Amino acid sequence: MAVNPEYKAYVLDQLSPLGPVMARAMFGGAGIYLDGIMFALITQADVLYFRTSDANRDEYKNADMGPFVTNKEKGTVMPYHELPLDIIEDGDDMCDWARRAWDVAATEKAAKKK
Repeated sequence: MAVNPEYKAYVLDQLSPLGPVMARAMFGGAGIYLDGIMFALITQADVLYFRTSDANRDEYKNADMGPFVTNKEKGTVMPYHELPLDIIEDGDDMCDWARRAWDVAATEKAAKKK
């Protein structure tokens, strides 16, 4: 099963004000990139997650949105949280949340280079 192409196109369209956002296939889902930095992902079940850290995680928790769990049996949690539906449906809000997710991913990528 792969990401629904219409859903992926919708997400990319909503994020287009950020610049040249692109999707790359990965593990049946898709990674969402801006300037070569992955800041979001779409699962094969068409669920959108944004990159999180201490800087933005509370927004997701306050909206009762959970983390991306790759292995439920082992409880493997990735640093991404599901985006609330009302945010997905509002392009401006979605881009605001995406900018914060991109900032998190860019900061962590820069820290790894040191």
